[in-house]
Amino acid sequence: MVATDLDGTLLRGDLTVSLRTRQALKLATGAGALHLVVTGRPASSCRRFLLELGYSGLAVCGQGAQLYDAATDRLLSSAALHRDPARALVAAVERELGRLELGVVNAAPENRCVSTAGFFGAPPPGSETVTDRAALWAAPLEKVLMRHPELPDAAVVATATRLAGGAMTVVHSQRGMVELLPAGISKATGLAAAAERLGFTAAGTVAFGDMPNDLPMLAWAGHGVAMANAHPDLLAAADETAPASNDADGVAMVLERLFAVEGDGTAAGTGTRDLPERRAGR
Repeated sequence: MVATDLDGTLLRGDLTVSLRTRQALKLATGAGALHLVVTGRPASSCRRFLLELGYSGLAVCGQGAQLYDAATDRLLSSAALHRDPARALVAAVERELGRLELGVVNAAPENRCVSTAGFFGAPPPGSETVTDRAALWAAPLEKVLMRHPELPDAAVVATATRLAGGAMTVVHSQRGMVELLPAGISKATGLAAAAERLGFTAAGTVAFGDMPNDLPMLAWAGHGVAMANAHPDLLAAADETAPASNDADGVAMVLERLFAVEGDGTAAGTGTRDLPERRAGR
């Protein structure tokens, strides 16, 4: 299994997948591997990227909260976040850190993003900006997004994690975005659920990521690869760092090594002999 994050990993900064990366994924699947997308985006937001890739299998979406069948455009499972505890936790964080810019992703299947005016520089297509913060809590939720206008993301993560006390999962998914998820949800739980359905194992999985929300996925997988552009926490924890960033075909370079092409043009195999030794403590 080749498990890849999307943003900052498989996708370039312009939200496209390079020809070289597409060819490397074909090389891996031609050798018998499966490609599994594991993304923080809800299914409604990643659908177009999957279509552009010609992706037709299962995908793990919403930081592990959703299992999505791309072939039938159907959610197989989705976890919701309870609004009242989430709202109370946000209020507690704001009492300690000051006013936050906020966003929410409504519950499936719409997964519409609603945010305060200062959360996004350029609001995503299909999202809604509100001036009345009460509107954020008007509909069932899947996740809450938080950003402090001045403090670093790490301060928001640390405060929210302490105040949540395990009642919710707190993840740092991209620069300027900290997420509240249902308790126990992570990319690792999503991967494990996909493994049960598809019949692969953690030991047989190579996972690629770039941000702290990818840490559980890389820890679960037999081999974890941090992109060259990855957050320092991921670089410190991964078994391997890709030789290049998401904008310079880092995923492709690793896959080309693991699924090397023989002289007759066929893939050499799984290439596990070419994996660096797993880091102690993982």
